[in-house]
Formats: sequence, structure tokens, C-alpha cells
Amino acid sequence: MNKHQSGFIAIVGRPNVGKSTLINALIGEKIAIMSPKPQTTRNRIMGVYTQPDFQMVFVDTPGMHKGKDLLNKTIDKIAVSSIKDVDMVLFVVDSKKGSAEDHIISYFKSIDIPVFLLINKIDTLKNKSEIDEIIISYLNSYPFEGVIPVSAKDHTYLDKLVEILLPHLPEGPLFFPEEMKSDQSENQLMSELIREKILYHTEQEVPHSVAVVIESLEENEAMNTIDVQALIIVERTTQKQILIGKSGEKIKKIGTEARKEINQILNTKVHLTLWVKVKKDWRNRPEDLRSFGIGEDS
Repeated sequence: MNKHQSGFIAIVGRPNVGKSTLINALIGEKIAIMSPKPQTTRNRIMGVYTQPDFQMVFVDTPGMHKGKDLLNKTIDKIAVSSIKDVDMVLFVVDSKKGSAEDHIISYFKSIDIPVFLLINKIDTLKNKSEIDEIIISYLNSYPFEGVIPVSAKDHTYLDKLVEILLPHLPEGPLFFPEEMKSDQSENQLMSELIREKILYHTEQEVPHSVAVVIESLEENEAMNTIDVQALIIVERTTQKQILIGKSGEKIKKIGTEARKEINQILNTKVHLTLWVKVKKDWRNRPEDLRSFGIGEDS
């Protein structure tokens, strides 16, 4: 009988290198929201990839950065703590090494597990020499276990990635049921999908000042739907006005897009109502961060 392997693999890197795109591609369905904005991911998200002989639990972490407010410091703390309880690390980059990468590499020196350098977005590079240049820029910074170029967007070399990680996966049990893909609850996923649409449709400070909380879920038997009430929190009245938009057009568009994706991903039919509330300086209050589900597992 073949031995069964299982383990936890942290996906780390600075904001916007494609960590969430990578975990979604590896798991085969959307479990982490994506946007071009930095700090899209705020909490640790586990994605479970199960095969007959092994189970890889990928841990998507927030982008590591030096934040100023309590929210961003908490996000960075979550990312840093994520590399301490795993069996290996995928350090995702998409360009030559800079100061942000030095900041992240400094944390690797305190752990004694394999760290792989994963060069993402190779679909945007013109030729192999560009990949080689990126590899060379990292060679003297850390003794990486291996270097793996991939394109999470195009799913290029992801099977090779799994193949390379497998020999480093310890013997272990099935940590999660075979059918489980993520540790996120439906409530968490719904609030994140709403926040994703806000990230796409707002600019400047609005995306970073937003939190989304599912206030209630009620089954509507007559309509055969689930009525979902969600609260969007911002820090200033001007942000609330931007979010609602002229004659409520923007909030209506956000709600429509979020509802469609929630219906599709959760295979259900929801009726979504969004409310916007101003809560000044919530990003610097620990009790607010906790009540909005940020950093509670760090």
C-alpha cells in the first residue's frame, strides 16, 4: 500500500504578484478574490488539493508589506505568522528583486523548511532570457530549494509545480474531507465577493477603507431564494457617496455583479441587499478589525 502524504504550503509574496490567481488555479475553482488593487487578500485562506495518494493544503496569505495603519500591520502579521506553521513555502515573484522582496526574504531566515522561488506571470515575458534575469537577481539572496517559472493565469507548468513539491510533502493523514476545497464559510466567501466588486468599481482610498459584513441570511420559501443583507463599512461620508454613486447606480452595479457571482459559485439563488455605513477610523481599532473578521486567526 502506498504511503499517504499531506502537508501545508504557504503562498507568500508582495501584493499583486498573483498569489490568489495561483491558489484558484491550483484548486480548480474560485476560493480567493482577485483584483488589480494591492492588499486584496486580508486573511489567510486555505485551498485544499486532494488526490488519491496525497493532500496539499495551500495557504494563500495577504501580500507582505510595511503598512502604516493597524489594518495593514495586522495583514502583514497574518502573512508572517503563516510561514511558521507550514511544511514549505512558495515565494511568488513576478519581476526582479527589490526592497519589498528583501523585506520578505528576511523572514525566511528564521524558518527551517524548503522555500521555493516561484516566478509567476511568465506569459507577460518576451523570452527565456527575461526569466533568467529574474532568477539571477535572486540567486544570492537565499538558498532556495528550487526555482519554478509558471503562469497562474494560463495554468502553465502548474502540473510541474505539484510534481516538484510532492517529494517534499511529509507522510500524513487526510487533514480535510476529499470533497472540501476551502476552509472559508459561505458567509466569508459572500462578503469577499462583494468586496471584490467594490475593489473593481472604486478608486483612490475607497477600496482600502472598505469592510463587508454579512448581517443576515433568511430563507424566502415563497420566492425560493435566500435573502442576504450585507453591510459595507467605510471611514468617511465622501467614500459612502462615491460608493453609492449618482442616483445609486454604482452600488446597484456592485450588488448585481456580486449577486450573479454568488449564485454561480455557491450554486444557489440569493436576493442581495447592500447597506453602506460610515465608521470613522475603523482600520485603526482592534475591536473593529476583530468584528469585521480581520486577523482573528492570527
